[in-house]
Amino acid sequence: MKKNLLAVCIPAVLALSGCGTFPDWIPTAGASRQQVLEQHDSGRVEGIQVVDVNDALARKLAESQKLDQFSNTFASKAANNYVIGPGDVIEVTMWETPPALLFSTSAPLSLPSLGSGSSSSSVTLPTQMVAADGTISIPFAGRIAVAGHTTEQIEASIVSRLKGKANQPQVLVGVTKNNASNVTIVGEVNTSAMMPLTPKGERLLDALAFAGGLKQPVSHMAVQLSRGDTTATMSLDSVIRDPKQNVLLKPGDVVTALFQPLTFSVLGATGKNDEIPFEAQGISLAQALARSGGLNDSRADARGIFVFRFEDAKLVDNMDPSLKVSNGKVPVVYEINLRDPAAFFVTQNFPVQNHDVIYVSNSPGAEFRKFLTYVVMVADPTVTFTHDFQ
Repeated sequence: MKKNLLAVCIPAVLALSGCGTFPDWIPTAGASRQQVLEQHDSGRVEGIQVVDVNDALARKLAESQKLDQFSNTFASKAANNYVIGPGDVIEVTMWETPPALLFSTSAPLSLPSLGSGSSSSSVTLPTQMVAADGTISIPFAGRIAVAGHTTEQIEASIVSRLKGKANQPQVLVGVTKNNASNVTIVGEVNTSAMMPLTPKGERLLDALAFAGGLKQPVSHMAVQLSRGDTTATMSLDSVIRDPKQNVLLKPGDVVTALFQPLTFSVLGATGKNDEIPFEAQGISLAQALARSGGLNDSRADARGIFVFRFEDAKLVDNMDPSLKVSNGKVPVVYEINLRDPAAFFVTQNFPVQNHDVIYVSNSPGAEFRKFLTYVVMVADPTVTFTHDFQ
């Protein structure tokens, strides 16, 4: 009787294996590669595009994921971005060479730079706040526009106004209180703060240090810099590794430390099925598969590696008309065939995005073994299988 049952079942098993399909009631972690492709090709699943990944596509996607570099977005030729603004409190001291014409009543001050035995008269004006119109008042010089200028530029402007009135005038301008040239630091820092800029020229990492450092690990942090109408974001790791990205700050800049708990999910015939975090600077598909324990050698179909993603519609070539665009994104399934040795290079360029789902399908051989297990169990219940067919 058992032989007769086997004689009937085994040809049926072989016929099913030749078709590459098996009954739906067989337990599995998900669709096989053939089922995914058949569902799409048959039109039974609308609104999803299956895309075969090649090197050109992987490089295109990787290029699109590159964040604008601060050195390009906020390029500055100035060595020092510190300028005076409304609200700053400044102090002005003026000298003139003897015989003094304007400041002769002031106590003499020896200036070696003026020559041996020479002396000059000086006067220090009371500190004054830069007015809302960006000016200050200087005796005998009138209103001087100072907003948006460095202290050296203001000194030269005052000297030019005093020429012909004072004898070889010299001017020194100092900032006693900085109220205008500040940078705002917020986000995942220990202390949100407003950092006053100085003529030294503070940089991006100086701002994070001023705020007491970060609350989260550096590898999961990004830095957003907003200046006027321009905003750019880079991973903190990238800024630290490349000194050119540690750009000079300007008054009014807003530095935001962003915690980015990025994750991808991996399912199917891999070493482990899990939601796995990754760094803000991003990882490749090759790294993602490695972190999931690689492909299960006894179950995985190396031809059927799929990445399910809501992709930017602008990056999808020959887009299926049935795809529905939502917030500029469309559902796309990327297929990678690791049976092709060249695909391993492709996976090194293919970028993984936040919330990607990576699925490794079961091989037809694994499905065949599971089905064969049920057939043999029916034919001979005394036979037991210890192999794990998940």
